[in-house]
Amino acid sequence: MNDLDAASFVRRETVVASPPLVPEIRLHLASEVVPLWQATETDLARQGLPPPYWAFAWPGGQALARHLLDHPELVRGARVLDFAAGSGIGAIAAAKAGAASVAAAEIDRFAIAAIHLNSVLNDVAVETIENDVVGQSGPWDVILAGDVCYERPMAERVSGWLADMAHRQTRVLMGDPGRNYLPGSGLTEIARYSVPTSLDLEDRTMRETIVWLWHADR
Repeated sequence: MNDLDAASFVRRETVVASPPLVPEIRLHLASEVVPLWQATETDLARQGLPPPYWAFAWPGGQALARHLLDHPELVRGARVLDFAAGSGIGAIAAAKAGAASVAAAEIDRFAIAAIHLNSVLNDVAVETIENDVVGQSGPWDVILAGDVCYERPMAERVSGWLADMAHRQTRVLMGDPGRNYLPGSGLTEIARYSVPTSLDLEDRTMRETIVWLWHADR
């Protein structure tokens, strides 16, 4: 599937809506979980594509976006990376908050297409990186990571990299709704939000979600 087809798929299988915690931002989102998952099954099997996580505004991303919009000084004038960006909600919030430049990293071509479309919806400029950036130093002043601790292998691999980036004086902000593999140390809570969620995706209709700052000396 080429980039044009991916963009067409995103448009066809989603509706434009605003996440409940961040009404200032509009995104291409799935209105129902099962139909979209079924629509991608053929491509998943044929091309080894990941599930359509990009089509949902996860609690960690919403909390990060809310916090950046309410505290633009965290990213104003900075070079920002939204890691494992999904819909690009964090990147879009950073751009709206006055970041000097914003990049969104994803390995899923559908997510890349969604980020492009969502950036246009919100009239912001977001560069996309279709690559695994874990282990790269990069030119970033701030790294955003929303909901990246839901699987042990990913959480352990990403945590080591984010800790190293914090040690290099990059500001690392994580949004997490209590996932099992969140690091047990090295993080300072800077904000807490109650994020409305769907029972199709979560085990409750509201998740308490924390925005964490990674310690530079971890």
